[in-house]
Amino acid sequence: MLSNFYNIKNLKGDFTGGLVAGVVALPLALAFGVQSGMGATAGLYGAIAVGVFAALFGGTQTQASGPTGPMTVVSATLVALAIEMAGSLENAMPIILLSFLLGGLFQVIFGFLNIASYVKYFPYPVVSGFMSGVGLIIVILQLFPFAGLGSSKSTIAVIQNFSKLFTDANLYALMLGGITILIYFVFPKITKAIPSALVALIAATLIAYFFKIDVPLIGEIPSGLPSFQLGGILDVDASAYGTILEYALVLAVLGSIDSLLTSVIADNMTKTKHNSNRELIGQGIGNMIAAAIGGIPGAGATKGTVVNINAGGTSKLSGVLHGLFLLAVLLGLGQLAAHIPLCVLAGLLIPIGFKIVDFKGLKHLLKVPRADAVVLILVLLITTFGSLIQAVGIGVALACLLFMKKSGDISEQGLEVGAVADIDGNKPWQDEKEFYEAYKDKVIIKHLYGSLFFGFTSYFKDQISELPDEVKAVIFRMDRVPYMDQSGLYALEDIVFDLREEGIEVLLVGLKEQPKDMLEAVDIIPDLVPEDDVFDNIDAAFLYLKQKLKA
Repeated sequence: MLSNFYNIKNLKGDFTGGLVAGVVALPLALAFGVQSGMGATAGLYGAIAVGVFAALFGGTQTQASGPTGPMTVVSATLVALAIEMAGSLENAMPIILLSFLLGGLFQVIFGFLNIASYVKYFPYPVVSGFMSGVGLIIVILQLFPFAGLGSSKSTIAVIQNFSKLFTDANLYALMLGGITILIYFVFPKITKAIPSALVALIAATLIAYFFKIDVPLIGEIPSGLPSFQLGGILDVDASAYGTILEYALVLAVLGSIDSLLTSVIADNMTKTKHNSNRELIGQGIGNMIAAAIGGIPGAGATKGTVVNINAGGTSKLSGVLHGLFLLAVLLGLGQLAAHIPLCVLAGLLIPIGFKIVDFKGLKHLLKVPRADAVVLILVLLITTFGSLIQAVGIGVALACLLFMKKSGDISEQGLEVGAVADIDGNKPWQDEKEFYEAYKDKVIIKHLYGSLFFGFTSYFKDQISELPDEVKAVIFRMDRVPYMDQSGLYALEDIVFDLREEGIEVLLVGLKEQPKDMLEAVDIIPDLVPEDDVFDNIDAAFLYLKQKLKA
């Protein structure tokens, strides 16, 4: 009977994957809990609840979920605002937990309403600017704890008091934080069998403990099962409802994007297909339960998911076991965690913050369309030094307006503008029929119409994701693509990279001036697509392939 629900052959891999993912998640859960302003315990509670229930009810077989950088940054902003409104963390908890609870509920509603299908319409510059901003927030806010000083409430406050890092810093804290970062980066060169974050956490903590170094510590962590925490939400003052709904919606949208991006990574690694709507429902349930026990919300964690898959995880059981491992830690090792220095957690979070920053997008700022660069920088600055909520809203609105203007400009020039309406290789054009009949099993021809921009990149990728094993080459006919934005550029780059990894040659035919300039500016041509694979017309491409296939 059990075999109808679970293949017992997967048990060893799922157990190993879940255990390794749990080990990776432990130091991050503690660190994100501290950064949220609710304490390390809240991070563990959130990791347990989201880890177990998002895996049980979600739509990605190998997803490992828990607190993430972007979700923690929003949570920390909410916590600071709620404390300002209520006077203390204890008084603010009903506001905070009701926001978390509604955020999870919104995710469940998103899942039932098929909102997941609209996430793909977020332009690359908006996502890049927001994620880079979140990464910078993590780095900036950890500078004071790294130096043994008290945490600041905002990035602006850190900048205003920056001189304290030079006048008031605790040298022992700086030393321990530096040791943590050093181990984090150096240990993987020795072995990747043990997560470097865990090694760094344990080693630096032991140094502080045995040498009795005087630095701020996490402090007492309650052991035992968490209790129900939602008793006070009915007494929340009506004046706080606007803030609650605002942050709940942001947490829901951000958590959905974060989780679905991780699901796509899991799909690419396991060659499976996740259920987006079910994933949102699972994440929402996990976040609602996290709120009920006083934990911070989370999302699909990329690092945990990747190590889970690499360690053998193949089913939802691996994600559940990852959460149960953290529960075991909470029940058995809570007192030991109290000795972890805050500067050590800062030493773990600073590298993670830099990893969230999209250096690829920033590197190409001068080479992508000016409108995309402006949107990315604007969203990054608003995210880092202003409002996370306004950053996304302004970014999406600007991207849409700028694209509509660009589309209008192209239309005035008499060029065809529209959706990527047809990339179906089974409908050959008139000048392709002879070649198509002779080589249709080995060569796929994809036709692109209109502007390749952020609204169609997800559809574009889906159409190219599965090709027969016999295919040796893919031709992209781009005669009718007048414009390509940053999202379209990176979508094409990802597709070409994946095809070349499969040993499939990619030919680009009929490139217009703007798309060709973009591809050359970021070195996709010639680094990824050699100039020998770029053709002005289809006849030249056919002649090249005929000779190559015969050889």
